[in-house]
Amino acid sequence: MTSFFESGAGLRRPKVRRLILADFRSYLELDLAIGGDVVVLTGENGAGKTNLLEAISLLTPGRGLRRADLADCAREGGAGGWAVSVEIADHESAVQLGTGCEPAESAQPQARKCRIDRAPVGSARAFADHVRVTWLTPSMDGLFTGPAGDRRRFLDRLVLAVDAEHGSRVNALERALRNRNRLLEDHFSESAWLDAAEREIAQLAIAVVAARSETVSRLAALILAGRNETSAFPWAELALAGEIETMMADHPALEVEDRYCLMLRANRGRDAAAGRTLIGPQASDLVVRHGPKQADAERSSTGEQKALLVGLVLAHARLVASMSGLAPIVLLDEIAAHFDPRRRAALYDNLAELGSQVWMTGADTAAFAEISARATMLHVTPGRVTSV
Repeated sequence: MTSFFESGAGLRRPKVRRLILADFRSYLELDLAIGGDVVVLTGENGAGKTNLLEAISLLTPGRGLRRADLADCAREGGAGGWAVSVEIADHESAVQLGTGCEPAESAQPQARKCRIDRAPVGSARAFADHVRVTWLTPSMDGLFTGPAGDRRRFLDRLVLAVDAEHGSRVNALERALRNRNRLLEDHFSESAWLDAAEREIAQLAIAVVAARSETVSRLAALILAGRNETSAFPWAELALAGEIETMMADHPALEVEDRYCLMLRANRGRDAAAGRTLIGPQASDLVVRHGPKQADAERSSTGEQKALLVGLVLAHARLVASMSGLAPIVLLDEIAAHFDPRRRAALYDNLAELGSQVWMTGADTAAFAEISARATMLHVTPGRVTSV
């Protein structure tokens, strides 16, 4: 049976057709027209290639691919504000999406503003009706060997690409956990305030775990259905590890919520001593295995881990398309440098099959020779972008 993604039935393919920056990172101003579906940015390290990808990544909820504070996006030497405006077009329509910050007038944190066709909207979550964005950066290369927190953030980004409300739930859970920690520090261990705080945590935790579990389940099923033992990018086995996740697999959500409340109450003393809540989705992990080798990803070679990660990101892009009806814009920072010619060719073939607009960066133009004829090739120097 032909899948939704393969048939393209109802699938929209939004592309960036114009990118305008003002006082953003290394750019005083930039007005860049884009005509192609594959965009390659080359230039020396530090020229500003990643800054362009970051600008596009800010069309999603959250803090973009660098996870930077808003103030850090402002150009050094500028007034302190910044703006990103992007024209997105597909075969149906075109829309202008804008985001940015006004210069700070006080010590208060800057507020991010978002607009659609110049009309204010509440947050970047509103952009999800028009565009989805996914990315892979060099900072993610150590994902499988790094701390569990890195994998949770990676997973939450995967979920956020298909569920724009997920970030709000995760942020609310973090605030609720901090509130409980303060109550424990102040020795309110028997108070009704703590009971209420733990009930709120349990409700939010179940919602977060349910969203993560659904995304992992759907992604694992998509990978299983399309796995290829000979692919240059091996398929991955995925699972969630955590006490709440284990309970959710065997019990109804409301029952797990009640059980978690009891666990929180029973562990108040231990959590107070630790200074944090030890059990819950804030301590969960994403377990990844190298499917063809049937080995933990963390035990694979560096090259195998990179290929496994690329395969996972490509599969996620297909999942985003099938669930949202929008082929996501894919941002790949310094992607080709460490692949041999066979894997580079396989990467370019896989990207062509996605039907997404793809942005890639690299210092060496020669690494993109195979696709240069069908790509928009751009050269980046500090503050400027020119056609190759």
